[in-house]
Amino acid sequence: MTVVLEKAPPEATERREDVIAGPGPKIDNFSINFATVNGSGSQTSNGVLLRALFKMGIPVSGKNMFPSNIQGMPTWYIIRLSEDGYLGRRDPYEIVVCMNSRTVADDMARVAPGGVVIYDDTLPIAARREDVTYYPMPVAQLVKEAKLPFELRDYIANMVYVGVLAQLLDIEMAEIEAAVSWNFGGKPKPIALNMNMVRRAFQWAEANLVKTDPFRVERMTGFNEGKILVDGNSAAALGAVFGGVSFVAWYPITPASSLVDALMKYLPQMRSDDATGKATFAVIQAEDELAALGMVIGAGWAGARAMTSTSGPGLDLMGEFAGLAYFAEVPAVVWDVQRIGPSTGLPTRTSQGDIAAAYYLSHGDKRHVLLFPADPQECFEFGWRSFDLAERLQTPVFVMSDLDLGMNVWISDPFEYPPTPMDRGKVLDLEQIREIGGSWARYKDVNGDGITYRTLPGTPHPAAAYFTRGTGHDENARYSERPEDWERNMNRLACKFNTARTLVPEPVADEAARARVGIISVGSNHTAIVEARDLLTAAGIENSYMRLRALPINDAVRDFINRYERICVVENNHDGQLYQILLSEEPCCGEKLVSIARCNGWPLTADWIAETIQRML
Repeated sequence: MTVVLEKAPPEATERREDVIAGPGPKIDNFSINFATVNGSGSQTSNGVLLRALFKMGIPVSGKNMFPSNIQGMPTWYIIRLSEDGYLGRRDPYEIVVCMNSRTVADDMARVAPGGVVIYDDTLPIAARREDVTYYPMPVAQLVKEAKLPFELRDYIANMVYVGVLAQLLDIEMAEIEAAVSWNFGGKPKPIALNMNMVRRAFQWAEANLVKTDPFRVERMTGFNEGKILVDGNSAAALGAVFGGVSFVAWYPITPASSLVDALMKYLPQMRSDDATGKATFAVIQAEDELAALGMVIGAGWAGARAMTSTSGPGLDLMGEFAGLAYFAEVPAVVWDVQRIGPSTGLPTRTSQGDIAAAYYLSHGDKRHVLLFPADPQECFEFGWRSFDLAERLQTPVFVMSDLDLGMNVWISDPFEYPPTPMDRGKVLDLEQIREIGGSWARYKDVNGDGITYRTLPGTPHPAAAYFTRGTGHDENARYSERPEDWERNMNRLACKFNTARTLVPEPVADEAARARVGIISVGSNHTAIVEARDLLTAAGIENSYMRLRALPINDAVRDFINRYERICVVENNHDGQLYQILLSEEPCCGEKLVSIARCNGWPLTADWIAETIQRML
């Protein structure tokens, strides 16, 4: 059964708007939409506000919707404040900051009843609403009075709305200044230029605006203490460094490029020879994604911990080499930071549309190991754990992040140093080869787990050598077209895949005693589902939740499915790809499984998830 809704029914929106428009102050519990122009420096201003609010202890999240083509196109950034700690995206927004003439009419029209419009006073108000408060900002005047360098005026102009918001919402100026200083690395000149603009705007708002709206912020304690702000791609890069990565091949693609950018920042700091200072790593930009994975496979075969990062179109090109690594049994790590497809799709919009493609990537009979991080902390964990799994299983491992997780900034717990030594898997060294008298077979299952032994190039023993084959072979790696050799090898690979079920990260479950409905999901949907569960419980629908952290599934997932009358599989794609995989793995549970799927470029919202499940029930 598949349920696909393009938007929440009217009653869901009305329920949310009733809360927004209700009487009394709205403290630390609203959303701000910044409607600006791409390339105008708004990212700095938005980041300063997000960091200042975070440092005030307020749970916040930021979602960036930016264009995929050229400078000058519209871009939006939504900051959500939630005193209850909900960090998922939410519609509608209560405050909009309008800085773009091309979108101003739509941006103003979409503000929730009882909301606020803060706008550059050169922009028109197409249709003034009685249920909205309007605050103009004389941006051009304030920029002119600040006597900024001509080439910086357009960039620093966005600091006007930082100052106005600070005054209207009571954002602490000390935290604004600390955030500006952090953003510019403590450099006095840019800090002074930007803070001068912020203070001018603050003072102007203080002298000229009469606040009539209910929105403001107050310092909180508890939620943010001991936490950090970080994006998922940076967390993944740090995890890979701590996992021992020494070779990276890649081809630039949004939204995965910043992962390798982060690796190129961290690797020089942590991967150099103490005596000579020379780098002990290599990062190579290949001519395309197929070549990148080919290089990674070569490095993995040689014993390096090697990886690449890509997104959907690049994953398509990697199919041939993914099949080679699977069949020749070479470890490799691929980070897929997913965006909307097929084809070029929407390069700067998020989705989980590569699940099926990655699981079955390449032709022939095979399935791959997938990992699904839900937050930056798991991006860090899977950054190192993916190498352990790839080498233990001697196979490609795909880490399925997405644009929302990878490129947006999240509140996260600090990262923990890997608790175990690196797992290099079944690698025979010189002493072990001598002990067995040089008698071993590269593709022979010795332990009954489907995983064979390998050697690394350069092992100084004649028996260490073998042929690595992507063609048919017997247990001794000799070329073979015998049917029994082919079937024996495929049966062993299937056995190895079943062994993977016991090695991949366990799912995380939160079960309610009286629940009749269960929710299964993956990755960055987690924040929206946490909130949606509370909405469902408030509506009288007890529910349980299992977050898959990996494919293939294991008995814990099967047991969870069997405990409930209905299982809602929630995912950010159009076709319900995870739902289809679960159907193929557990066909006897087909009547229980329901697909809750949506893909419009934005992260899923709690309102939409809860309302869709209510309608389904």
